[in-house]
Amino acid sequence: MVAIGIVAAVLTTLVAVLIPWLPTSASEEMDRIAFVYWFATVICIGIFALVAAVIVYSVFAFRAQPEDDGDGPPIHGHTGLEIAWTAVPALLVIAIGVVSAVVLSKNADAGDNPLKVKVYAQQFAWRFEYPDAKGLKSYELVLPVDRGIEFEMTAADVIHSFWIPEMGQKQDLLPGVNTAIVITPHRTGRFTLICTELCGLGHATMRAPVRVLSQADFETWLADRVGATGGTVDGKALFASAGCGGCHTFKPAGSSGAVGPAVDGLTDAASVRQSIVDPGAVVVSGFSDGVMPTTFGDSFSDEEIDALVAFLTGSAR
Repeated sequence: MVAIGIVAAVLTTLVAVLIPWLPTSASEEMDRIAFVYWFATVICIGIFALVAAVIVYSVFAFRAQPEDDGDGPPIHGHTGLEIAWTAVPALLVIAIGVVSAVVLSKNADAGDNPLKVKVYAQQFAWRFEYPDAKGLKSYELVLPVDRGIEFEMTAADVIHSFWIPEMGQKQDLLPGVNTAIVITPHRTGRFTLICTELCGLGHATMRAPVRVLSQADFETWLADRVGATGGTVDGKALFASAGCGGCHTFKPAGSSGAVGPAVDGLTDAASVRQSIVDPGAVVVSGFSDGVMPTTFGDSFSDEEIDALVAFLTGSAR
């Protein structure tokens, strides 16, 4: 029976180790989450090996012979075994619970000097604000390495969910409610922020680029962006970052979305502006009302709307 258990343990360990179940960690929080994952996996492998060994051994050692039609001996249980298989799993579950609670507590600690970032989600785009950098707005999430990031998040319309796979932490964003999450990146690189809550027809396109920079490069990026706030907004970049291309076909942007009508050939700036701010005012035949978000008038600044209108009508191209 011991040999059977060892074989079962080795096979399941190979499956656990050789298949890359988790992405390569990019944050301290992901490291802790991975520890809980492997802690629970080791326990599960041990239980599986024990149960498999007993079952396989019992099938061969206690099977009835072909000519034996009699009843088996009466069995009234074994008090010691019953206590063991109740107490041991209970202790293991408690151990997993304690380890998980410790990790949850540590993953909620942003440290002494966290960077605060506000996250704003709407169908079907992400926006990020840096309160300590004069309220700088960005459609790309840029973070410094080795510093706790405290995210304050809310949604404009429906429930969305914030998840960067390599950083582990995941949190829902709710309309009218502020939720929070902490991430401490420990390696630089490029990543992708994904919405993991089905939020409408353009859900699959609701992604945002994430960059983790060195402390010095992050400070430089902040200074450059804050210094450029008086400059011209790039309508093409805004069209892409706001998720417009996920729903609309527009050749200058290289987009081919079919959720909403194609927006090639638009020339009336007033009509385009109205469609952005109040999309239900005029609905193109063949398309449904209520699909395009009605929050762009609030989430975009006047300068951003002007840039988007200019890009769509061709006056900025």
